[in-house]
Amino acid sequence: MANGFAATEIVESDVPARLDRLPWCRFHSLVIVALGITWVLDGLEVTLAGAISGALKASPRLALTDAQVGLSVSAYLAGAVGGAFLFGWLTDRLGRKRLFNVTLGVYLVATALTACSVDVWTFALFRLLTGAGIGGEYTAINSAIQELIPARYRGRTDLIVNGSFWVGAALAGLGAIVLLDPRVLPVDVGWRLAFGIGAVLGLGILYLRRFVPESPRWLLLHGRVNEAQQVVAAIEAQAPPPAADGAPLPRIRLHARRGGANLLEVARTLFRLYPRRAALGLCLMTAQAFFYNAIFFSYAQVLGRYYDVPSDHVGWYLLPFALGNWLGPIALGHWFDTRGRRVMIAGTYAATGVLATLAALTFHAGAFDAAGQTLAWSGVFFVASAAASSAYLTVSESFPLEVRALAIAVFYAFGTALGGVAAPWLFGELLGGGERWPITLGYLFGAALMIAAAGVEWWLGVAAERKSLEEVARPLSAL
Repeated sequence: MANGFAATEIVESDVPARLDRLPWCRFHSLVIVALGITWVLDGLEVTLAGAISGALKASPRLALTDAQVGLSVSAYLAGAVGGAFLFGWLTDRLGRKRLFNVTLGVYLVATALTACSVDVWTFALFRLLTGAGIGGEYTAINSAIQELIPARYRGRTDLIVNGSFWVGAALAGLGAIVLLDPRVLPVDVGWRLAFGIGAVLGLGILYLRRFVPESPRWLLLHGRVNEAQQVVAAIEAQAPPPAADGAPLPRIRLHARRGGANLLEVARTLFRLYPRRAALGLCLMTAQAFFYNAIFFSYAQVLGRYYDVPSDHVGWYLLPFALGNWLGPIALGHWFDTRGRRVMIAGTYAATGVLATLAALTFHAGAFDAAGQTLAWSGVFFVASAAASSAYLTVSESFPLEVRALAIAVFYAFGTALGGVAAPWLFGELLGGGERWPITLGYLFGAALMIAAAGVEWWLGVAAERKSLEEVARPLSAL
């Protein structure tokens, strides 16, 4: 046994160093497009849930209440939690590539079934299964991207990929503008067709994923050294020659292992070996999950209730949201690799909390119309998107290779359960009263969570910038 894992032969290789020294090439771009689609699909699903809320309430077949709309959103998030655990465990056991195809298939089937819902219970069930596919995607994809992207690009790449959530949000907003217009389609048909957007995107990406290999790091860990070498050689053939400094590449020695981690091994790693990182990850994930899910999931209902925006016009207001969220990680991402994780993560979380407090107060005072309030929130989310993306970056790179996918699942699940599942339901209830002050208090609570998380990052943050994954967290099987 080595660190709780069954040891077989000892393997030695420079595969991780060869991956990290590579310049950016077309292979890395393929990885971003083929795997980063996960966040586009999640953004599509989350935004549709908000954009079609008016249509779901107006549907003669479903006729959902505000509370039932919140319930369906919570079902989606609960499915994401369960899917993250199940598929995270399978990803560490069976490999990244196999699982990121399976999880995409689950998503495709479930989102198509959502369009066939006949009542609130079938709608909630299919949303739960859709969430399970997306939750599984998060674990498989985050693991693969972290392990395939060179260390000096890892921070900005992870932020930009996570920020692509808002490309999906924009697609959903544009789709809602057309498909929810009663002059174009009947109200009970448009929202069903909207779910076809994700299915079409997913089918195209299934083809692209054929060209993304298994993670060489995962292959190496499982004793498949020749396969790992072949994958790296194929990637190197697509890249310009890396700059040579004459120094030999560092090599890593591991006990090869069979199977994958279980929850007990993950718990031991997180809470005995890395308790400070575990506390940090939980704080960052919980704060951003509550903040985003509280504000964004309910915003379509806020527009309708307090600003009299028709449901078929909601998409226009979601586009500035999406633009601000998408541009934030692009503009700020490189600083996470140059200025450092601790400074940038704490800074973006704190700035988000301060800006959100100001936006909440303008909402309570009724200072802006719908367009003005939307622009205020768009400015908040320009910063918040980088902050939220950095939470996923933190939990993806801070723990050893053997437990990476399941560790991502644990933090995604607990963060979403603590901060995300409750938020849509809570805000659905707060909206039911019709007054502004309960919503304002909810906004202020979310802002306070972000500021508190900034303090935790400043205290416990990990200097992972430009370091190999093996340097950030030594593999449990390393010799």
